[in-house]
Amino acid sequence: MQRALLLVISALSAFSLSAQALELKPFTASYTADWKQLPISGTAERSLEKLPDNRWKLDFEAAMLVASLSEVSTFRLENNLFVPLTYRLNRGGMGKSKKVEHDFDWTEKQVLGSDRGDSVRLPLNRGMQDKSTYQLELQYDVAAGKQSMSYQVVDGDEVETYDFRVLGPERVRTQAGLIDAIKVERVRDPTKSARKTVLWFAKDWDYLLVRLHQVETDGKEYQIMLKDGKVDGKTVKGQPN
Repeated sequence: MQRALLLVISALSAFSLSAQALELKPFTASYTADWKQLPISGTAERSLEKLPDNRWKLDFEAAMLVASLSEVSTFRLENNLFVPLTYRLNRGGMGKSKKVEHDFDWTEKQVLGSDRGDSVRLPLNRGMQDKSTYQLELQYDVAAGKQSMSYQVVDGDEVETYDFRVLGPERVRTQAGLIDAIKVERVRDPTKSARKTVLWFAKDWDYLLVRLHQVETDGKEYQIMLKDGKVDGKTVKGQPN
């Protein structure tokens, strides 16, 4: 369940909106999280907050019956580029505790930190993202009309490539109403992974994530759905269900 949440909310190369300046809008969103094979459900909260000195904080907190997850990133926006600064992950419960700390040193061009107690030191290149900021970049790339996206993501003690493609428009039924969304899927090599991940972004609400559906290699399914949210201070409202 935690891997699904991480990808979501728990769950993305350089980004620009052509000649347009990228305008980030603060948001808060609450989600329900359901595991199809078990009669338990959870909740999750995701938020984007403006900090001093042109910094932003992307925060994700999730909780299930005996598990919890916290994921926090800070970053800057420079010339329409997401520039990660720090990344912290704490996951506990269900015998799968994990702690990750990454600091992005753009002066020395390296990522320093730890992954489950092991030291991490990686070369840092422009456009690389952490496991939270890539999600924002995906959100804004979809808003910009891109049809396929690829991201270099610092994942634990290595850098991985995350690929996505747009499938098209689709209406999503949420507790906030019927929301017009853009459907996107994670692209994986089927010979290497049978996992499937599909995401929906709200067209009229700054492409806020409203739904995620994931199928694991063992067939287990996860569903994450928007309960309520605010974008730039405005309450997210869809058409009546």
